[in-house]
Amino acid sequence: MGDLVRRLPSRGRRPLAALAGGLALALSLPPWGWWPLAFGGIVLVDRSLADAPFASRFRRGWLAGFGLLAPSTVWMAAFTPPGYVVQVVGFSGFLGLAVAACPGDRWRWLGLPGGWVLFEALKGRWPFGGVPLSELAIGQVGGPLAGIARVGGVLLIALATVALGVSASAALARSWAVAAAGVVAVVALAIGAGAAPDGEPTGEAISVAYVQGGGEQGTSDADTNDREVFLAHLRATEAVPSGTDLTVWPENVVNVDDRIDEVREGRELAAIARRKQTTLVAGVVESVGADRFRNASVVFGPDGDIVARYEKVRRVPFGEYVPLRGLLESVPVAGDALPSKDAIAGRSTNTLDTQAARIGVVISWEVFFGDRGRDAVAGRGRTAELLLNPTNGSSYPGTLVQSQQVGASRLRAIETGRWEVQSAPTGFSAFISPDGRVLERSGISERRVEVRDLPLRQGHTLFLRWGVWPTLMLAVALVAASHALPRILRRPGDPQAQSEA
Repeated sequence: MGDLVRRLPSRGRRPLAALAGGLALALSLPPWGWWPLAFGGIVLVDRSLADAPFASRFRRGWLAGFGLLAPSTVWMAAFTPPGYVVQVVGFSGFLGLAVAACPGDRWRWLGLPGGWVLFEALKGRWPFGGVPLSELAIGQVGGPLAGIARVGGVLLIALATVALGVSASAALARSWAVAAAGVVAVVALAIGAGAAPDGEPTGEAISVAYVQGGGEQGTSDADTNDREVFLAHLRATEAVPSGTDLTVWPENVVNVDDRIDEVREGRELAAIARRKQTTLVAGVVESVGADRFRNASVVFGPDGDIVARYEKVRRVPFGEYVPLRGLLESVPVAGDALPSKDAIAGRSTNTLDTQAARIGVVISWEVFFGDRGRDAVAGRGRTAELLLNPTNGSSYPGTLVQSQQVGASRLRAIETGRWEVQSAPTGFSAFISPDGRVLERSGISERRVEVRDLPLRQGHTLFLRWGVWPTLMLAVALVAASHALPRILRRPGDPQAQSEA
């Protein structure tokens, strides 16, 4: 490959380096998880930008984004082919603009970490509420930078990752002072994050079970018998020991045509909660008329009564609702591929009081959003002691989505300083510690029930207190400084200053 690159015309080497850098970044993410490749990927992207004009920087940034997003979000092609193409092309353009906004000279080493943060921040919020997939932190959660999440979340990990990458690139250019400064800054940040508050035990622990009913992975909703899925989880729950404090079912394994308390499935859930003397959190989808539904986590107490519920707030665009539906339905090919129903966005808090504990809930897609985990654990002045992620990736082939979701759950656990329970119908289900360790992870398609005593936790990490705003302000400052400092530091006697005069 090296000989091939060297034989290419000089105009072709740098675009190829940008594309290869993006591919290396993709391979740093789950399910591949070769996290050290991220630093090499940033080196390749950075070298492709050296001394390039704005238009070239944009094109090479776009290629890097394509190399990152095309393989790491390919699961979307089976889910929504037009959406897959649009998000790869569009979000690659976001990265192109972010790197093009940084200088092409050596000052890019200051601006690129900030530019990358702004790229991930924009992609994670807009359009349609954001698509926070394939973020660098999901790969780095397996490496030594993971603890930074408790200080600044995924954006601060992204900044540190790119900073190390550009430090390596500066070292290759023999700019030893720049390389050393970058490494020292990141090491200091990682050490400081290790000493930062991460919550503390309350002194109490509860027994928690996750229930994975099993079934074939990659099965579409149209080919699924809702009653059989429900019964599979009902039967699996028989293995939960009586007296288990909390039992967690996956997302939308209970599909009903009315409110859950008015149908047979609701009575069956109440009965098993009473028989097992457990607080049961069940993932319920309730139809509302012909074209809408609710996606909720419904909590049954040990006496069988419904004691709390949370309705999903962050819906999957083009999956759980269709933005611009009226416009898209007028396009024959697109209209036929659209989901027929839209989820109703929830409005209630995702911090719930139960007999077992005060729990925070992020449902499936929501686990990719740091603000939803933050709201669940410390929203509205209420501090949750445990975090739950009931999810359902059974309709996606392979394990790419599920692996990235485990990575996202690890980040939410670190950010909040809480134990997290992820429960899925066909995998992956797991317990995740506040430092991001994954325990008792299930396999794909198996029926599995695991029970573990989990310490309840309290207190606030710095991320819970501050959120992403300090990191965003730092990112803007770095990009601005990469343009302003050269002008400030340029002395009147410099030849370049004289020529410009």
